[in-house]
Amino acid sequence: MAGEESTTLLEALEGLTLEDFQEFKKKLPHVDIKGGWNTGRDELQEVSQPSTLLSYMGHSYGEGAAMDIAIRLFEEMNQRDLAEKIRDEKVKEYKQRYRQHVARELLQYKELNSCLGENLSVSDRYTSLTTARKPWSQHGDEPGDVSSGTGTTQTLFEPGKGGQVPRVTVLLGATGMGKTMTVRKVMMEWVEGALRTQFDYVFRTDCKELPFSEEVSVVDLISKCCPQQRTPAGRILGNPEKILFIFDSFEALGLPLAQPKDELSTDPTEAKPLETTLLSLLKGTVLPESSVLIATRPTALQSLGQCLEGERYVEILGFSPAAREDYFHRHFGNDKKADVAFRFARGNEVLYSLCVIPVMSWAVCTILEQELYKSNQLLACSKTTTQTILFYLSWLTKHRVSNARQNLQPFLHKLCSLAAEGIWKHKVLFEEKEIEDRGLNQPELLSLFLNEKGLEKGTDHGSVYSFSHLHLQEFLAAMFYVLEEQEGTPSDPRIPAKDVNLLLESYHTSRTDLNVTVRLLFGLVNPESAEYVGEGTGCRISLRAREDLLRWLQTRHGDLSQPREVMAVEDLDTFHLLFETNEESFVQSTLGTFTGIALQDAKLTLYDQVALCFCIKQWAGLLSVTLRSCSFHQQHRRQEPAKGLPCSGTFWNCKCLFPSKDHLLLLRSPLHLLCQTLGHPGSSLQSLRLQWCGLTEGDSEALGTLLATLPSLVHLELGDGALGDDGVRKLCAGLRQPGCHLRVLRLRYTHLTSACCRDLAVALGTSTCLEELDLSFSAGLRDDGVKLLCEGLRHSGCQLRALRLGSCSLTGACCQALVALLGHGHSLKCLDLSDTELGAGATLLLRQLRHHSCTLQTLGLSTSTLSKEALQELAALRALNPSLKITDLLEHEAPQTGAMARLTFQRSVWAGRGAAVRGRKGLPSSRAAPPHNRSLC
Repeated sequence: MAGEESTTLLEALEGLTLEDFQEFKKKLPHVDIKGGWNTGRDELQEVSQPSTLLSYMGHSYGEGAAMDIAIRLFEEMNQRDLAEKIRDEKVKEYKQRYRQHVARELLQYKELNSCLGENLSVSDRYTSLTTARKPWSQHGDEPGDVSSGTGTTQTLFEPGKGGQVPRVTVLLGATGMGKTMTVRKVMMEWVEGALRTQFDYVFRTDCKELPFSEEVSVVDLISKCCPQQRTPAGRILGNPEKILFIFDSFEALGLPLAQPKDELSTDPTEAKPLETTLLSLLKGTVLPESSVLIATRPTALQSLGQCLEGERYVEILGFSPAAREDYFHRHFGNDKKADVAFRFARGNEVLYSLCVIPVMSWAVCTILEQELYKSNQLLACSKTTTQTILFYLSWLTKHRVSNARQNLQPFLHKLCSLAAEGIWKHKVLFEEKEIEDRGLNQPELLSLFLNEKGLEKGTDHGSVYSFSHLHLQEFLAAMFYVLEEQEGTPSDPRIPAKDVNLLLESYHTSRTDLNVTVRLLFGLVNPESAEYVGEGTGCRISLRAREDLLRWLQTRHGDLSQPREVMAVEDLDTFHLLFETNEESFVQSTLGTFTGIALQDAKLTLYDQVALCFCIKQWAGLLSVTLRSCSFHQQHRRQEPAKGLPCSGTFWNCKCLFPSKDHLLLLRSPLHLLCQTLGHPGSSLQSLRLQWCGLTEGDSEALGTLLATLPSLVHLELGDGALGDDGVRKLCAGLRQPGCHLRVLRLRYTHLTSACCRDLAVALGTSTCLEELDLSFSAGLRDDGVKLLCEGLRHSGCQLRALRLGSCSLTGACCQALVALLGHGHSLKCLDLSDTELGAGATLLLRQLRHHSCTLQTLGLSTSTLSKEALQELAALRALNPSLKITDLLEHEAPQTGAMARLTFQRSVWAGRGAAVRGRKGLPSSRAAPPHNRSLC
């Protein structure tokens, strides 16, 4: 024998007198035990050492039985202190063994998608849940002593306001809210010692595994939790206040829990029907000092409420925003992967909202993990919101439906009609009578989709029900419109008409709250989604609505019978609807009638960008993109990207994800994803306008790469105070590349100074295509910058025809360089110097324009600031060359109020010195043809 138990027994034997030792040996062979004594009596009489006797006992009886026999013999010999000491040690040893047994059981925890042989740590995976704690009287919606917050498992057993710990705690939550995981966490914390001072033993019973037809005792229930299903000996039941019973999946019992009091048990060893034994434990007629934790869906509340008193209810509300991110990091086990996946999910408002349900967070993580493994990127993520919800529903029906599977198809038809009626009527609560009238009162199925809210205890009112999440109700409502009717289904006036066009028109004209339902409807008409629904539920999805959806999308932006010069998609919603279909041919058919994108004041999350880019890649006829006052949100990220990384590679290459060049580029440049997509093979983009979009230096690098690799791009307009000199330098690197065919470059309000003008001058001397350069409202440009630009303009290869320098804080000092440029017969046709005070330099410039070698056709000049001498030169010039247009050409393009609050720029930069007294000219329409087709000035 070995271990602490044997040590204690050895000490007890050694403490006996010689007379007591001989008496102990004499009694041993007479002990009545199965198998008997295996050592001869004569041999036993010769044993003189306690250690030798202990060895014989272990060999003959086994360690556990030897301890029990020693306790019995010591009591017969009136050595009660020794018997008590061994009994205490036996209990202590068993506690340790039982904890090890529980720990081994917990190590067998596996998620549904875990690999063969892969075991997961409960502590590593468990994420804190938001809970609401309240007594039964407040289980409904009445006000009272209700506390909520993110609690640990230990808060389940904390005293209430009265200082008392309720004997029974009911852990309440819908399917997938984390009840079983919370129970596992309680068990793990007990093993690790956090609850050990409160409980000596924690016995967990999975109610799905209980034998309903057998008679059992409380001791039998305990035995099923123990190693080899042996009831622990010693003082376990002697200290019931130190025992916690846990009943998981209590709703699976489906027991009425109504027994006459005189039938209840008071003896923990008495075997009675399962219902009676459980009720005895819950009501406290047996082991009344013990504690009970019940984890259940809401379907068991009514029966529980009738048999319990003074119980506490803890309702699981799901993951808080911080917990959702924490779960992603726990699931992936790698911060970089988790950051990519979480930012993707965070950008999808529907998915992110659904992630409040823990099992939905698991579903999203599982899908994104598979996508990263399968295609090494999330840019081409093949799982839309619709398909993610279908994956979740497949999990529900596969792992939570057993006996009622044959009823699933008709049940879902009825449930979808209830969801649709609720969406149309702005209704999220349904009375019990409505559930019964529709034939939905099937507890096993109903509890998968609806939460039951019991009313105040003691009232005669029935329960009310709500879908476990509003977005699930919206999904089922969308499914209602495409479900094939079952044969022989009687008509029901309460069921809304399956009029897809009415749904779409209502959404377009007044019911913006139908957005999610409509979006998910688009996802359900994908043939793969329809097939997935059929395989998982047996329900058939009709694809007849596809034509209605296609026609509606094509006409919602205008009348196709009266096409405009350029048809532009002006809302982000269209791209989300198309992305939800996840079908290239459908996207191509829809966008074939449009040639442009014009978005304003949109906050583009990563998910928005993925949806937008998915559509752009299928859009062969996309000619222009205009984003005004838009921002590219990357959400919270835990690591800052490294600096000095090259701009190449495949977006989100999983092999390089730790770190990935493109992943880090995306963090440096939120615009990187869009630029890569706009430059895809087959792109025919001609015009790109980004105004007040908070561009970064990294964005300029991405745009420079786009210029160098997309020869069809001829017009680039960046109006953004955040660009600066470094951004312009990055852009010039692309302008100098032979693959750049840009003809119009507008950099207005960019905060550039003369420091970047040398790079611009080199680009002007290199590019043989650039015809217009607009640097208006660059207050830091000044005279030195203009002198540097003129050096580049004098290069023989420069083809620039229009130079706009309005409101750039210029003086007459720059005019000598301009005069020299114009005197060399430069091809410049338009020069804009509006909102500048040139002083004597204006006279010099106007005099040069009278020279026959000057080919200038338009001059932007603020005549109100000219001197008398300059006005005389102006009059002479107009008389000599009446075709020369001289006027204020400046256009003021102020950002929207919201954009002004987000961006860092000086009002004086865009206002200009003369803007206060002059009205602003209208902005060019985003629907207009690309500017290179219009007059330069």
